[in-house]
Amino acid sequence: MVNTAKNLCEAEKSKRSKFIQVPLGKASLDACRAPGQEQSSAAESCDNFTDLDLSHCLMGTSLYVRLLLYTRANLRCGRELSHRRLASQPLFDLGRPTAFVIHGYRPTGAPPIWIDHLVQLLAEQEDINVIVVDWNRGAANLNYFTAVANTWQAAHNLTSFITTMQEEGASLSSVHLIGVSLGAHLAGFVGANLKGRIGRITALDPAGPMFTGATPEERLDPSDAMFVDVLHTDMNSFGLNGAHGHIDYYANGGGDQPGCPKTIFSGKSYFVCDHQRSVFLFLCALNQTCSLTGYPCASYSDFVDGRCLQCEAFKPAPCPMLGYDVSRWRDTLLRLGQTKVFFSTTATLPYRKASYRVDMVTWNQYLRWGVVYLRLHSGRNYTETRIDHKLFRFEQYTSTRLLAQFDEDLQPVQKISMRISTGNVIGPRYKIRLLRIRLTPLERPERPVMCRFDVIMEENIDMAFRPLPCDSSHV
Repeated sequence: MVNTAKNLCEAEKSKRSKFIQVPLGKASLDACRAPGQEQSSAAESCDNFTDLDLSHCLMGTSLYVRLLLYTRANLRCGRELSHRRLASQPLFDLGRPTAFVIHGYRPTGAPPIWIDHLVQLLAEQEDINVIVVDWNRGAANLNYFTAVANTWQAAHNLTSFITTMQEEGASLSSVHLIGVSLGAHLAGFVGANLKGRIGRITALDPAGPMFTGATPEERLDPSDAMFVDVLHTDMNSFGLNGAHGHIDYYANGGGDQPGCPKTIFSGKSYFVCDHQRSVFLFLCALNQTCSLTGYPCASYSDFVDGRCLQCEAFKPAPCPMLGYDVSRWRDTLLRLGQTKVFFSTTATLPYRKASYRVDMVTWNQYLRWGVVYLRLHSGRNYTETRIDHKLFRFEQYTSTRLLAQFDEDLQPVQKISMRISTGNVIGPRYKIRLLRIRLTPLERPERPVMCRFDVIMEENIDMAFRPLPCDSSHV
């Protein structure tokens, strides 16, 4: 019986064109349903993401695209859509915006662990159609190059479906494609097929292999939609380097992510952690449990040096924040062209760092070079940061600006500890005089700016002080 069902499944699939789906009968659908996709009841059948295993990947899979619809009325039970008969599914309302979720390469054939969570959170943003583009048959293949080739064919399939949506009354401007890794380029191909009239493409760490050095026509680029936002988390491995949207977010510089393994001995996590972090950061932003602000800058090095902490171009809005709602920044970003923004994160949820701009004016007699340690105290709790990406210069009447980022956001700040470490361990300790130190909260403008004036400290020795209001008479 199992072999008969398998043969029936394969026979039916052989009838399908790579571009146009041939509807299957009820018996065939049941035969092709993966384990765990059984009917929930006699009256209701849920269509779940195709679940394959390593044997499918070893043999290779032929492309077959399924479209699974989720709305607020069926968040826990997907409905597979017909590619041609849209009206056959009454839950599919073309008057609502539609978000397509497009996964990437699946070397093991298993469903993405984040699919259900992303669907739930998208439905919470507004009343929309969420369509999971399940091209696991085609993406599940040990030969990555075959999966890359299948993105073009899957894009034609999805283009045809969206064209049918438009013919039946949907607006292309209300379509949002969310592509992960290889799925980001697939989304770009769909957008290009539709002459860039798609409302928005969100690309989560677009795939790098086979796309590095590609022309704009051969990968995602800003012309593929009316608005394209890109998040980079693994540019030095599986992600794509460069800027490819109207706005490109670079988490921790877009390369190695905090908390991810640094050696191959960590197994699978070593390969996927940085790349997959893009999805988890996006989920966190959708869930509003983290607030990730991107600062326009030429490079991550300039950002952590504190050179790019201004948001004048976006006023009265703040700097752009990663997430679903881009209405406050969209027009400005389209006017600016392509904008690169940077932010840092912690290793774990909620990922957000507490950021302060630190301005110091020194008046010490001798030139000293060093790194800065800052500790914020609130009651018995404290959080510390080490600003050591380069040596800072401290001499007579020198103004220094730093970016201090803490893993915890402690409030109220009752005491500040500071140390300037010069590496001097055998000679006399030199005095360092600070005419002023000022800490400005970056993402919390309602919080007070904290100052201290005319402080004398020794190099390599902690000094603690209580912050004061920044009265202009001291400046």
